[in-house]
Amino acid sequence: MTNTYPQYDEVHVISDLHMGGVEADFQILKQTTRLANFIRWVSNEKPDGNVALVLNGDVIDTLAENTNNYVAVDNAVEVVEGIINREPFKQIWDALAEFVHKANRTLVIVIGNHDIEMAFPQVQNFVVSRLSADNLEARARIEFSTMGAGYICLVGDAKVFCTHGNEVDPWNFLRYEDLSKAARRLNSSRSLDPKDWEPNAGTKMVKDVMNLVKRKYKWIDLLKPEAQAAVGVLLVLDPAQADKIGKLMPIVGRKLTGDKQVNQRLSADGYSAAEEEPSTDVGQLLGKNVLQSMKGGIDSGTSIDDLLLGTETSFETYDTFQEPSTEMLGTGQVIWDRLTGWIRGIGKDEALRRALLDWLEGDETFDRNNEDDTFKEVTASIGGSLDFIITGHTHLDRSIPLPGGRHYFNCGTWIRLLRFTSEMLKDTDSFKPYFDVLENGSMQAIDETAGWEDPLLLDQTSAVCIKIKDNKVIGELAHIGGETDITRTVVETS
Repeated sequence: MTNTYPQYDEVHVISDLHMGGVEADFQILKQTTRLANFIRWVSNEKPDGNVALVLNGDVIDTLAENTNNYVAVDNAVEVVEGIINREPFKQIWDALAEFVHKANRTLVIVIGNHDIEMAFPQVQNFVVSRLSADNLEARARIEFSTMGAGYICLVGDAKVFCTHGNEVDPWNFLRYEDLSKAARRLNSSRSLDPKDWEPNAGTKMVKDVMNLVKRKYKWIDLLKPEAQAAVGVLLVLDPAQADKIGKLMPIVGRKLTGDKQVNQRLSADGYSAAEEEPSTDVGQLLGKNVLQSMKGGIDSGTSIDDLLLGTETSFETYDTFQEPSTEMLGTGQVIWDRLTGWIRGIGKDEALRRALLDWLEGDETFDRNNEDDTFKEVTASIGGSLDFIITGHTHLDRSIPLPGGRHYFNCGTWIRLLRFTSEMLKDTDSFKPYFDVLENGSMQAIDETAGWEDPLLLDQTSAVCIKIKDNKVIGELAHIGGETDITRTVVETS
């Protein structure tokens, strides 16, 4: 049978770079110089062989930009150009440009859920022009995978499949069919009304809630927004957000609707139209410690229909403990009353410690062998002929063997990672220095914990490499260190 897949001697995969944010405190990618020099390191690998670099989704982050819409439409090129040519991201794109100007190198850009504008032809044309400087050979070394189908290639006789991972995430799935329609409309010089684009739950969480909270707590999106107890953390930090409960609960409802659709993302099954969003109860939104604090005020089984009559008032200022509007009704007022009473009774630091304990209960976040939902859903959605399956999206690296000598990797992220441990959260005293950093709110305060004995910031930038060694195809999960001189520490080999 004739081979129809591109074939390489080595494939290096990195994911979740999240380049974006006009203000420095909105930029969650820290190791920009390290990343630029890692790209140059890959460029110099195996000089006589064919080498591919796969950027496996969320390369840029348009949700971190100062835009009013869930997707950049008529100004998509302008938004992407602003990110690419902005310091400190420009050096990364300069390194990518050097990469594609080198013979036998291929750059593959896979779409994620924070960079959906990469599906638009105008944006792809801009990226190709920026990297290739209109050199035809360099242009031919750039590929895009933006249909939600992933990217497949060969290393030796091993079949390698790369996909971002949001395709199986009910918070962050994309309707690729709708995205294709948007791309076709824009490519034919027609405008797209932003109201025509229906965002997923994760996008709404980021744009409607997280970006507002990030005005004070710059690190808030380093907590996974789909973790329900993270909402409890958010409300403890700023009970004034209680008035957003009317938006948060339908977002969870949208996530539940997504549960019924994600099983079609990687498969060839038929597409079903979105259904009416189901009701959502408070217990699906808050952790048990936060719920217990409001005992008697909210029944964890109470439906949204019973609680949200008239609760739709927002205010523009988000100072901690700001009194809610007198027009604020229903769930928002109840949560405000119960939360502020609880927090003032035990102290804000202790309230946050308990909310974080909700988030970390049974936590296996940094266990590379943990078979998380992304692993389970992706491996259940693909065929058995794929030898290496590589995802991203969760920001957590993974290395898990599969039956028949196959292997699953998650290539992690290059953004900052927050890590809470049981020792940090043991009691109020042990948590106090970490609370002070979190309450400070700035990225600088987070970064300064790197020198602590038990740092809050985990410096862990990861990459996966599939290559031929001793006439055998192997996979490596590595942690990348250094800046000028890149170090590559292999932590798992398959």
